[in-house]
Amino acid sequence: MTEVILHVYDVTNSESDKTNSTIVQINKIFKDGIGLGGIFHSAVQVYGEDEWSFGFCEQGSGVFSCPSGQNPMYTYREPIVLGRTNFSIFKVNQILRELSREWPGSSYDLLSKNCNHFCDDFCERLGVPKLPGWVNRFANAGDTAIEIAENTVFRLRQAKTEIVSASKVAYRFLVGVTSGSGGGNDSPGNSNRGSPKFQATWFKNIINAGDKPSSGSEIESLNNNALQKRHPQNSSLTMRQFSRSGKTTEMEFPRA
Repeated sequence: MTEVILHVYDVTNSESDKTNSTIVQINKIFKDGIGLGGIFHSAVQVYGEDEWSFGFCEQGSGVFSCPSGQNPMYTYREPIVLGRTNFSIFKVNQILRELSREWPGSSYDLLSKNCNHFCDDFCERLGVPKLPGWVNRFANAGDTAIEIAENTVFRLRQAKTEIVSASKVAYRFLVGVTSGSGGGNDSPGNSNRGSPKFQATWFKNIINAGDKPSSGSEIESLNNNALQKRHPQNSSLTMRQFSRSGKTTEMEFPRA
């Protein structure tokens, strides 16, 4: 058995000293002050004096090693003993070869596939606990925020599709109702109701006004709308949604 040590650095690889200083201050406040997290680089040491981590490169593997605690790109913060692995040095080298193939440098992503994610994967394969939550909390929070935003956009699009589908179904139902009460399928009024022009007008009113026809009074309003196609001199019909209290409300739905 041998110890597995996590080496943690403040990310100070910016060309701007002011930016580097700001990151160090952020880490002091959010990690040292309130224990929330910060902006950190990490690497794992197991067998020998080198530490292993992951970074971006255009070609080849992103897995690399350097002397423990001496990565020149960052400011060293602290070591954390994660536990002890039962694997031999031969097995550990085999794991590192597998990781080198699975973690190409071009796949690096600051929020979803960074050095801390690599160390988590490495530690899991070594059979020791993963990194403390504060090491990668900012990246995980950012990745979660992006995922939530993407899901929200998807749900909005899905809602638009459902509104359109429901409106089409309601239209077909209402056309059937008005056809049954109009005294014959061959009458001019019924043929107008099934025409593309009438369907387009009805559908446009549904989307613009947000109407959801479900009551007898609303069906009657739509019948009047259909009759206006035959009698242009009638006044125009404003579609509204009627509440139980008797008040009328107009709603707008996003266009599909």
